[in-house]
Amino acid sequence: MAVTTTLPVAVIGAGPVGLAAAAHLLERGIEPLILEAGPAAAAAIEQWRHIRLFSPWQYNTDAAAVRALAATGWESPEPTALPIGGELIDRYLTPLAALPAIASRLHTGARVIAVTRLGMDKTHSRHRNTTPFVVRVEHADGEVRDHQAAGVIDASGTWSTRNPLGTSGLPALGEAAAADRISSPLPDVLGRDRETFEGRTALVVGAGHSAANTLINLSELADQVPGTRIVWAIRGASAAKVYGGGDADGLAARGQLGSRLRSLVESGAVELHTGFGIAALAAAAGAVTVTSTDGRTLEADVVVPATGFRPDLDILRELRLELDPGVEAPRELGPLIDPEFHSCGTVEPHGAGMLAHPEQDFYIVGMKSYGRAPTFLLATGYEQVRSVAAALAGDREAADTVQLELPETGVCSSDIGTSCDVPAAATAAFVAETSGGCCGAPEPVLVGFPTGLAHGRSGGN
Repeated sequence: MAVTTTLPVAVIGAGPVGLAAAAHLLERGIEPLILEAGPAAAAAIEQWRHIRLFSPWQYNTDAAAVRALAATGWESPEPTALPIGGELIDRYLTPLAALPAIASRLHTGARVIAVTRLGMDKTHSRHRNTTPFVVRVEHADGEVRDHQAAGVIDASGTWSTRNPLGTSGLPALGEAAAADRISSPLPDVLGRDRETFEGRTALVVGAGHSAANTLINLSELADQVPGTRIVWAIRGASAAKVYGGGDADGLAARGQLGSRLRSLVESGAVELHTGFGIAALAAAAGAVTVTSTDGRTLEADVVVPATGFRPDLDILRELRLELDPGVEAPRELGPLIDPEFHSCGTVEPHGAGMLAHPEQDFYIVGMKSYGRAPTFLLATGYEQVRSVAAALAGDREAADTVQLELPETGVCSSDIGTSCDVPAAATAAFVAETSGGCCGAPEPVLVGFPTGLAHGRSGGN
């Protein structure tokens, strides 16, 4: 690191990749300052703890984190078992965050609102690289404090910034005003959020596996609670890409997902509206009217926005970044992950060199490093932070030696409207025959919810 002081490296986010970054920094003798906006580590995953991952435990954990846990007598889960999000938290991330070396450096309820350099904005160049970073944090008690750091690793993810319902990348007219009629992107329809949906009309917007899972869970709720109505809107002219290959699909669970959704649409249990780009929402009398760009309208009690995610770049406004103009990933990485041309298995393994920005010793890692591309693999994030920690420690050889190999198979192709290893609903129908990952057996797991087509869109072409 260019800043030759005893200052820590700030790690923004305490999800799987952020905690892994901290574990790698500690192994390198570098002090981490871990800043988590939520009330506990893995707060974002807590929002989808009911979702099961397609890939087994052996690909869900980071090597440095496991080494730290193993020293305490931690018992690793069965390698071939398929965890749900809650198990990922309870059996791995919570014990990891509770390790004294991690817990003593973890600040929860600490929302980063800006990152800059001490005493200078992004226009100042002289002595920039040797000037400490300043990370401005709003803490749970409402106090805003500045923390100095020698380096910054942004592993804050994209969960908090979903794509809007409207077309052209903008919120639909009236979308903000109708916020109380819009659910989270992956609602727990059969559990925590049941009361929001039972006996009501739900409109699911999006053409990926998150939409499919929600629609199927809603169909189960409709079987249990009469009066529950399910409406599905996509921008594309056909839902064929969402249905996938059915029985011929390279992944049995995904084929079952698509086949079941198709049968629900064909039976009338799910009312499908194609070519439905959303122009406006209007909430009134406890319901919402959704108007398409061609003037059609749909009425619903609640709207589920399964439209994908994008990175929050506002907090990085005073840093010198080089981002791909299309997917908003680091410039060198962007062309390699563009989902219109690449899938999870065709993305070149990469580390600190490809993630670097003009702002020295600053890195975006994990899902946020992929910007708007939905093809991020959890194992890729672990390799990213291993390389970044080595780079910050001055070990260029280790930083440049990429240790991850991802398979290339047709199953990963994004031509079905999403990428590989999409989380599947935690129901028995979709966990039988999933001993391997999405890209064949075995394969790293994807965390994140690529719910639209190429760029997380809501079913456009």
